[in-house]
Amino acid sequence: MSERLHKLLAAAGVGSRREIEEWIRAGRITVNGEVATLGLSIETTDRIMIDKRPFRFKRELKSGLARPPRVLIYNKPEGEIVSRDDPEGRTTVFQQLPRIKGAKWISVGRLDINSGGLLLFTTSGELANRLMHPSYEIEREYAVRVMGVLTKAQMQRLVDGVQLEDGIGKFDYIEDRGGEGSNHWYHVVLKEGHKREVRRIFQAGGFLVSRLLRVRYGSIRLPPRVKRGQLIELELPQVNALLASVGLIEAPAEKVRPQRNVKSREEKPAREATPRKPGRTGEKSASKTASERKPGGRAQPRTGRTTGEEGARPRRKPR
Repeated sequence: MSERLHKLLAAAGVGSRREIEEWIRAGRITVNGEVATLGLSIETTDRIMIDKRPFRFKRELKSGLARPPRVLIYNKPEGEIVSRDDPEGRTTVFQQLPRIKGAKWISVGRLDINSGGLLLFTTSGELANRLMHPSYEIEREYAVRVMGVLTKAQMQRLVDGVQLEDGIGKFDYIEDRGGEGSNHWYHVVLKEGHKREVRRIFQAGGFLVSRLLRVRYGSIRLPPRVKRGQLIELELPQVNALLASVGLIEAPAEKVRPQRNVKSREEKPAREATPRKPGRTGEKSASKTASERKPGGRAQPRTGRTTGEEGARPRRKPR
C-alpha cells in the first residue's frame, strides 16, 4: 500500500513532516533515481536516497506490529534552545539526549530560551506531528509567574481573548495558584501554542511574565522526581496510551470485572436459631432437676459410662 513520502519518513523517525517537506523542496531526496516532489506517494520497497545516502525502512516485528516509537520526558532548564545547531554556540537541548542508531529525536513543540519545564521527544515524526497539530486539540499547561495580582475581571478577559499581532490569543483555563510579595503564580491551559503566545497574552493584559514553566503536555505531566536538566523514557504502556490518544493505535479495551449478585441485608433470609448442645460452652443444661443438685446449689458432676451400680464410676485405689 502506497503512502506519502514525507509521512512515511516521519513515521520512521527521519524527521518531522515539516523538516522532510523542506528537504524535498531542496531536492535532497530521490526515489528510484528521480528527485522527489511534494505529495509523492511511495512504497516501502522503493529505493530512497537522502543526501545521496540510501535509506531503508526497518522491517516489522515478527508479531506483525510496527516497532513502537521511543518517547522521552526532558525537564528543560532556562538558557537552552530547542534547535539542533546554533550559530551563536549556545547549549541546545539535543546535546543532552542519548544517541540512537537508525533514527533521531524529534521535539514535540518548542520552548523559548527563557522558558523551561516539560519537553517531549520522540523517534516518530507522525506521533510528533499529531501531538502538535491543532486539529487534535492537545492541551498544554503552564505554570506562570507574573508581577502583580490579576482580578477576576482581568482573568476572564484573558479567557475571552485579547488582540495580538497575529490574531486573537486566549487561554482555555486560568487558575490562581497564589504567591508571595509582588510575584504571583497562575496555571494556564491552551490547546495550541504559537510563538511566545503565553507571554504575549499576559503582556496584552498588562502583566509581565517573570518565569514560565510547562508542566503538562496532553496526558503527560512532568514528574516531580525529574529535576531540571534530567530526563526519563516512557514505559511501553505510557507510549501506547499516547499513541491511542492521537489515533495511531486502538485504545486497549478496559477489563470489566463481573459484578457479584450481592443481596442486601433486607433480602437475606433470617437465620433460624439452632439450639446449643449442653456442656459445649460451659453452660448448664436446662434439663437438670433439683434432685441432681447438692444443697449448696452446685450441680453434681455428670456421669459418663455407667460401670457399676447406680451409675457411679469406680474410684481408683490410692497408690
